[in-house]
Amino acid sequence: MPHAHPHDHDQVRDAPSGGGETVTLEQRVLGKNEELAARNRSWLAERDIVAVNLMSSPGAGKTTLLERTVRDLTGRRRPVAVIEGDQETTLDAERIRRAGGAVVQVNTGAGCHLDAEMVQGALTTLDPDGGSLVLVENVGNLVCPALFDLGERSRAVIISVTEGTDKPLKYPYMFAVADLVIINKVDLLPYVDFDTDQCVRYARSVNPDLRVLTLSATTGEGLDDWYDWLDARS
Repeated sequence: MPHAHPHDHDQVRDAPSGGGETVTLEQRVLGKNEELAARNRSWLAERDIVAVNLMSSPGAGKTTLLERTVRDLTGRRRPVAVIEGDQETTLDAERIRRAGGAVVQVNTGAGCHLDAEMVQGALTTLDPDGGSLVLVENVGNLVCPALFDLGERSRAVIISVTEGTDKPLKYPYMFAVADLVIINKVDLLPYVDFDTDQCVRYARSVNPDLRVLTLSATTGEGLDDWYDWLDARS
């Protein structure tokens, strides 16, 4: 599907009509999204469903973390369901399904993010049980997903130690709107040039209230802190 908002955020002027009012396309798109996000938030709250929006660049380990989370939490805490966002394929949804999770795949085509309307449709299809935890894997991108409220309870940004210490400075808005930063793949720290403490300082210079967790979705290190954070969203 084509992009719904301009990347350069320039004003897009409508052809003159009436008073020839100039309207910003981005404001219209985001305004409509906010309305739909509010409906999603009410729908989720009525059913005591906690939704968490997971955002990252491609390859940071979102799907691996979701697989592990589904396997570890299913049957122990809240029921877990997943909305998978990708431009194409159902590969990630198939991974979640094999891990035992209820999942719906949303393909955005050329779009670089999920929006509230896509999530609304996915929730209708998924039909999660009351009291569920719904984890939304957004499209891999550290820019556009930060602009679009989905109606979620919380937002988590995942970065991996293979990406570089300065990610929070290069993509500040993503970290400014997040509630949690997960530094993933810490099992690779001996092999990469990554300063965890400096990355945390950079992230908190953008958002002083950020909670930061370090973990490895592969080895399981630090996952209990992640699960405790999810429990606290309830």
